[in-house]
Amino acid sequence: MADIDVKVAQWKLVEVGRVVLIRRGPYIGKLAAIVEIVDHRRVLIDGPSTEQNKIVPRHVLPLAHATLTPFVIPQLPRSAGTGPVRKLWQKNEIDGKWAKSNYAQKTERTERRKNLNDFERFKVMRLRKQARFEVQKSQAKLRAAAPKS
Repeated sequence: MADIDVKVAQWKLVEVGRVVLIRRGPYIGKLAAIVEIVDHRRVLIDGPSTEQNKIVPRHVLPLAHATLTPFVIPQLPRSAGTGPVRKLWQKNEIDGKWAKSNYAQKTERTERRKNLNDFERFKVMRLRKQARFEVQKSQAKLRAAAPKS
């Protein structure tokens, strides 16, 4: 038999300290940390964000309503209270790391686009037309300069 080295995708594990994104319920789109694993379908979460409008109170959440993120709060003790979770959340700068993630940036862009008024949508359309024109112009120059075969 061949010696095979199998690596488990660590960020997909449900573990104490894993940061989750809530997908359903009253706290949709907010972050929380897994504090305790209740059973194979539910976890106890706590979301002590530094921003007031992003705080998630401690409650049990079905795993079907959460998306696991690649962020983990290391050395978070099981069943830790909100105070220790808040300190480790701030120490590990979870809000800052989340703001830099591709998913957060994409959702922020879509929200901004969704809330544009009519004139702002018109300006976006004009800018996209200008950019498209510049790309087509440069492609035409390249085609003209290319040797004909």
